[in-house]
Amino acid sequence: MDPAVLREDMVDGLESPPRDVLSDDAVAIAMRDVPRHEFVDDERTAYADREHDVLGTRVLAPSTVARLFEALSVAELEGDGTVLIVGAGVGYTAAVAAELVGARNVHAVDIARPLVFEARENLDGAGYGEVLVDRRDGADGLPEYAPFDRILLEAAVVDPPRTLCEQLSDDGRLVFPRGTGKQRLEAVSADGERERFGAVSFDPLLIDGEQSGTVERNRTAREDREHAHRAARSRRGWEQEWIEWEDAIDG
Repeated sequence: MDPAVLREDMVDGLESPPRDVLSDDAVAIAMRDVPRHEFVDDERTAYADREHDVLGTRVLAPSTVARLFEALSVAELEGDGTVLIVGAGVGYTAAVAAELVGARNVHAVDIARPLVFEARENLDGAGYGEVLVDRRDGADGLPEYAPFDRILLEAAVVDPPRTLCEQLSDDGRLVFPRGTGKQRLEAVSADGERERFGAVSFDPLLIDGEQSGTVERNRTAREDREHAHRAARSRRGWEQEWIEWEDAIDG
C-alpha cells in the first residue's frame, strides 16, 4: 500500500477514539509528512501504533510521539525556533521536529555512537539531512548551539538535568518523563513553572559507559569520590602513610 495512505490512516487513528492523543493540527500535518518507514526496518509495521527495537533502542510508537509533541507545544513557535532532541535514537522524532521548525533548527544528541550514525543516515535518506546529530552525554545537552526554545528529553529522570534547563531560552520549554518506577510526562519552563501530563514508560537516562555496546561502564565523578573515600577509610598497616612505624616498634 502507498506509504502516504498508511500515514493518513496512522494519524487519523491518533486523532480519533480510542487513542485520541493528537489534537494539534501542526503536529498532525508533520506526522503525515514524515516517511516513518525510512526509520523502521519493517515496512509492514512501520505505521502501526507499536514500538520497534533497533540497535538496542526503542523506536517510540506513533501515539507516544504524538503525546510528546503535544506537551512540547512546538506549534506555539509558529514555524520558527530551535529544538534539541536528547536521545536521538533512529531520528524519527527529530524528523517530526524538522517538519515543524525546519531541519536547520533541529539538533539531536545521543550517547550511543551507532545510533548517531543510524540517525544521520535515516534523516538524510528521508530528506532531513540538515538536522545536526552529535554523539554526546544527554545530560550535557549541546551548549555550543544553546539556547533552545524547546528541549525534548526522551529518557526518564527524577529531575531534569540542570545543564539542560540552563540551555533553555527565556521562553523555553523542556519536556521529559519524570520518575523511576511509575513515570509521568512533565514540562518545565525556563522560569521553573511545571505542567504534568499522563503516565508514560521510558528507559532511564544513561551516563557515558552505560550505553549499548560498551565493554566496561565508566564511573561518574560522584562515584569516583565515594570510591576514594571508602578506600581511604579501609586502609590498614603500610597503606596508612601517617603511621610512624619506628615509633610504633620502639614503643
